[in-house]
Amino acid sequence: MLATNEPSFRESVDLMFDRAVALMDLSPGLAQKIKVCNSTYTVRFGVRLRGKIETFVGYRSVHSEHMEPVKGGIRYALGVNQDEVEALAALMTYKCALVETPFGGSKGGLCIDPRAWDEHELEQITRRFAYELIKRDLIHPAQNVPAPDMGTGEREMAWIADQYARMNTTDINAKACVTGKPPHAGGIQGRVEATGRGVQYALREFFRHPEDVAKTGLSGGLEGKRIIVQGLGNVGYHAAKFLSEEDGARIVAVIERDGAILDDAGIDIEGLRQHMNAHQGRLAGYPHGRHVAEGAAVLEAPCDILIPAALEGVIHKGNAARIQAPLILEAANGPITFGADEILRGKGCVIIPDMYANAGGVTVSYFEWVKNLSHIRFGRMQRRAEEARSRLLVEELERLSADKGLGWTLAEDFKDRFLTGSDELALVRSGLDDTMRTAYQSMREIWHSRPEAGDLRTAAYLVSIDRVAKTYRSKGL
Repeated sequence: MLATNEPSFRESVDLMFDRAVALMDLSPGLAQKIKVCNSTYTVRFGVRLRGKIETFVGYRSVHSEHMEPVKGGIRYALGVNQDEVEALAALMTYKCALVETPFGGSKGGLCIDPRAWDEHELEQITRRFAYELIKRDLIHPAQNVPAPDMGTGEREMAWIADQYARMNTTDINAKACVTGKPPHAGGIQGRVEATGRGVQYALREFFRHPEDVAKTGLSGGLEGKRIIVQGLGNVGYHAAKFLSEEDGARIVAVIERDGAILDDAGIDIEGLRQHMNAHQGRLAGYPHGRHVAEGAAVLEAPCDILIPAALEGVIHKGNAARIQAPLILEAANGPITFGADEILRGKGCVIIPDMYANAGGVTVSYFEWVKNLSHIRFGRMQRRAEEARSRLLVEELERLSADKGLGWTLAEDFKDRFLTGSDELALVRSGLDDTMRTAYQSMREIWHSRPEAGDLRTAAYLVSIDRVAKTYRSKGL
């Protein structure tokens, strides 16, 4: 539970911004322009459901229009409020600048428990919310492009895209009004896994730098590292699955709403996910590992890497001093409050910040937006040309071997892999990997060259704010 003297989520974001700006040569006016949220639209609309009119409250906040369109997800949760949406919109501005996607920051939310309504009712609610935003250009391919967030997914994005197309029948770029759509409805391969995949690529890049790893007191690579994941939603599930199955890490605990599952030998993430799907999202009753009812306490358990992948503010002044993980990766937005951040920094804990660690979603959303505007599937033009070129090389090598009597042959698995051209999923993963590597290196350069920056989060803010400031200056501000 948050301490009473804890800053709010929005205040935490602003305090972290102020900490970075104090190290920069920015005019107070420009710093204030970057910091403030440009606008927030609040909508209250009614939908006739179950024989009566239900009124819903939603928000769409635009933090910065230094680049357009602005980008940011729409979340469905009962706790959605203006402060939260504005804080998330600010993080989107800095996140997009850090990973060099050409967007400003925005965010949306609807105060609703999506589990309380059946699919048809949720579609009615979503379409009416979208209608209210679309008619004010708060959903538009060139101005404001939402994406999924907590409580929403491909289904809701498809409804929004269809609603936009119904209201803008001659807009050839209508599908680009929203990202995170299903592949058959204008989406892109790899978008669902994107944020979790980005977490994996972020950790891989961190472990490529031994001097960075040494700051945590760890050594070696990801193999065998003990990881605790808080939240097995879309992000936490994919991150845990990829890290355990592809990198050899051990997921020793998973924390969810009804407690936690612990297994020091490593949890089978796919098996646990299937259990949760069959039991209304509950961990209880999973036959492998040990279930404990007090999930929050497991955040403080010993491990090598802690990945909070659910809500903001789960690590706060009340528990930060007891966190034992030497490395924390923020897969959620704002899981560490400003007060907790100060405590953890003082302990020497290394934090891979949210604006970098969970940027995989917006990065692949950018690829989807570009695909929608270009009206062609990635890989369609070049895949078979790549394969033909590779086949020429393989055939020439085999001919030379035969002519010279060398007696060697290429392994079939090598030939199969070498002769396969890049499809859309391969290109998306390649682009995401490159983005995560490049963004980390930009943070790392500041982290190591400017001791006053102190940590990766401050370094990330310094990189992002500087890029936003340069854009505003180019506009004459």
